[in-house]
Amino acid sequence: MLALRRARMAASPPFLRGGFRPFFFLGALWAIVALVLWILVLWGALTLPSIFDPLAWHRHEMLFGFVGAIVAGFLLTAIPNWTGRLPIAGLPLATLAGLWAAARLAMLFSAVTGQMVAALLDVGFYLVLAGFAAREVLAAKNRNLPLVGMVLLLGAADATDHAGALGLLSDPDIGVHAAIALIVIMISLVGGRIIPSFTRNWMTKQGIVERLPSQPTRLDILVLGLSGAALLAWVALPDSRAGGWLLVSAGLSQALRLSRWGGFRSARDPLVFILHVGYLWVPIGLLLLGVSIMDAAIPRSAAIHALTAGAMSTMILAVMTRATLGHTGRALVATSRTTILYCLVTLGALLRVAAGLGLIDYAIGRDAAAAAWVSAFILFLAIYGPMLFGARLGDENS
Repeated sequence: MLALRRARMAASPPFLRGGFRPFFFLGALWAIVALVLWILVLWGALTLPSIFDPLAWHRHEMLFGFVGAIVAGFLLTAIPNWTGRLPIAGLPLATLAGLWAAARLAMLFSAVTGQMVAALLDVGFYLVLAGFAAREVLAAKNRNLPLVGMVLLLGAADATDHAGALGLLSDPDIGVHAAIALIVIMISLVGGRIIPSFTRNWMTKQGIVERLPSQPTRLDILVLGLSGAALLAWVALPDSRAGGWLLVSAGLSQALRLSRWGGFRSARDPLVFILHVGYLWVPIGLLLLGVSIMDAAIPRSAAIHALTAGAMSTMILAVMTRATLGHTGRALVATSRTTILYCLVTLGALLRVAAGLGLIDYAIGRDAAAAAWVSAFILFLAIYGPMLFGARLGDENS
């Protein structure tokens, strides 16, 4: 098996020598295409050839399509680091990426293909991804099996969203809510590992020795438990005032957790600081979501976009840029163009949440947010696309 993987790595083009390469590229590309299509629908300039209604398609593709691709890229890249095994590459990786792309096309053209074909491809992608990941983690007897389990749960949420679209559930939003909850917990888990670690490393290199961020403690476990309980309550009982108070409590606890990582002290390094900015949207989103349940004057869409356009998108770009630099043999330094990219995604999130809260004109704010958000991902492809397709620096066989 080891010899086969080495031969496959050597024979594969650079684009298929690591999960981050095809999935970061395709995920960013789909983020642009899907959002542009959505805006054109809102303008009345386009009718989607999908069985899903436009809003349901938009939500589904941003979560299970765009975010799902980045989850796959991150997981397939992290697993070799966790296990010491060679990455999945070549034809198996191309097949998995092709399954994801086929699912996107089937979802978009489901009025032609039918929803069952779309559902089989869409949910099947998560099952195959979880199978690949579980095989690697189990073979190495690694402790990260729970993250593989979360991929399976994401696939279950995907299947639930399809069932909701077919009218089989009393609450058609439960699949989307479950996906949002799962991804927020993933951000909390992974962010709780990498943000204090990367920040501590940066501070140490800068000669900062006081109040260094620590690895997860009992407080982190309590915050994760409270956040999980609050999000589970929201999924099960989305209008429960008790669930609203849980979400507010979770938001406050997440803010306390983030404050202990000393993010403001890393503001000189955009590559580190953007991780803190992205995570900040988690407590903001949870607080807004909790308050929206208890106060109808706060639209729930503003909270949802704080978690999606804010936390998910910002953390995705933060991780994609850092991982691409590191895994292609480049220095972990954010150029001015990368800093602009971070500013654009942050501006997009701010505008979208502000529009949802009625702080600015809704239509203008929504369209401006979309323009900033799309520009961020276009800039990512322009800067990092050549890195994803090219060989690792200093190693022509990588």
